[in-house]
Amino acid sequence: MTDIEDVDVLILGAGINGAGVFRDLCEQGLTCVISDKADFGSGTSAAPSRLIHGGIKYLETGEFRLVAQSTLERNLLLKNAPHCVSRLPTVIPIFSWFKGIPAALRTLFGSTTAPRSRGAVLMKIGLALYDFYGSRHRMMPRHSLWSKARALATIPALTPRIVAAGLYYDAKISHPERLVLELVEDGLRASPSSRALNYTRIGGTDGQAVVLVDEDGNEQRIRPRLVINAAGPWIDRVSEDLGVTSRLIGGTKGSHILLDHPDLIETLGGRMIYFEADDGRICLVFDYLGKALVGSTDIRDDDPDQVTCSDAEIDYLLQSLSGLLPGLCFDRRQIVYTYAGIRPLPASDSTAPGLISRDHSAPVIEPEGERPWPIVSLVGGKWTTFRGFAEEVTDMVLVRLQQTRRISTQSLAIGGGRGFPRENERGKWLDMACSRTGVDQARADTLLSRYGTTALAILEAEGNTPTMLADAPDYSFDELAWITGHEQVAHLDDLVLRRTALAITGRLSGRDLDAMADRMAAQKDWNPERLAVELRATKARLAARHGFSFA
Repeated sequence: MTDIEDVDVLILGAGINGAGVFRDLCEQGLTCVISDKADFGSGTSAAPSRLIHGGIKYLETGEFRLVAQSTLERNLLLKNAPHCVSRLPTVIPIFSWFKGIPAALRTLFGSTTAPRSRGAVLMKIGLALYDFYGSRHRMMPRHSLWSKARALATIPALTPRIVAAGLYYDAKISHPERLVLELVEDGLRASPSSRALNYTRIGGTDGQAVVLVDEDGNEQRIRPRLVINAAGPWIDRVSEDLGVTSRLIGGTKGSHILLDHPDLIETLGGRMIYFEADDGRICLVFDYLGKALVGSTDIRDDDPDQVTCSDAEIDYLLQSLSGLLPGLCFDRRQIVYTYAGIRPLPASDSTAPGLISRDHSAPVIEPEGERPWPIVSLVGGKWTTFRGFAEEVTDMVLVRLQQTRRISTQSLAIGGGRGFPRENERGKWLDMACSRTGVDQARADTLLSRYGTTALAILEAEGNTPTMLADAPDYSFDELAWITGHEQVAHLDDLVLRRTALAITGRLSGRDLDAMADRMAAQKDWNPERLAVELRATKARLAARHGFSFA
């Protein structure tokens, strides 16, 4: 029998909410273990719209507290993670003057029918409220309302059916999966006795300890004082693994596509267009690392292990774009990548998926029978509010464990955001990095944008004569080797899908993948059979889950 490891908190699930709680608890001096059956941030947290936003659409469902929290957290992330969160000007095309007001009023009083159309008057009220709620730690200019003439002059490809347009500001995140990893690493830095485990499944419990099993079949027994179930759409399944029954999750699927469409990127001009599709659903399109990201759908689904973007969803998104921008052409040949995820929304009988609350809760299953530890489940929530959610959960855990908070995470920089230079100090930082490493300023600037101040360690390892990938020459093999050696990379697809943006931007070529695999095999001492398995598995996943094909 394996020895038992006593810890304060065991967190099951290393998505954004689990990682956020892990960091906060570790900052308070607790000993924690966070474990995920796959890679860090590889589930729902890898499938967002890549927005850090206040949730303007939640105004029409009366979720004002959620909007207030979301806008605050958006502003904090712009300060605490400036290496990967940046401001995003957003245009809302408006198709009528007065529509939507009666439906919006009914929704505020409990109706389950959202407005099919949102007129200029309703949008003006909503944008003013959005500015008001975003005033704490304000990081954004206020909104403005454009005339039809100005909107069409600014974005000529827009449909002439509009009557006006609104301009407001939200934010986007360049590497969400990396931010999850950085939160985990920050937690480990704050609490060296804590541990983070990927590719480790739950092997059951004897009531006292939870058995965790790694990919090689090695078991470890963890005896926690409290368990946090942060498994997202898998929460109810994890509850079963822990010997309890719950019905907490009623997820919906959100799918996205990425297009290689230079004309669309030029048309967007750095803005997002946040628009109504013909069925009244809100969709979006913006420039994500040089490709046009289009999303998203909202369909009932509860199978996170098999979720993919369907042909019908692709047709829906392309048709919605064609209706919005008739001055441009869209077809499937422009798609370089697709992805989908299950939103871990609270179980609901609502017939309208879009009206299921995006708010969060943390219900507790108290100790029972031989099980001495409570189980706290992290239900719902949205990417933007992870820090606030983590703070609420951490405060509850501290009370239960009779501990006190030592530090607030409200102004705590994340990962490569620590020491990130202000815009007027960027040149000084680059000069320092170039002097220390001997690289040219362009290369230092590229890695600073990609990794924040973590770039310095990568530049030092890379040197001034790096070997670059053949078809993605802004990535080097030395850079990828540093990531593999320092960021708990276990599999080839960890590197191409989450530690880098090579796959999602459609820039991963077959020969680069083969070369990356060869170097990774040498670094990790894989035999030829393991190398072949890794290549097959990565290519199969790219094709089946992401519609990815090599040129």
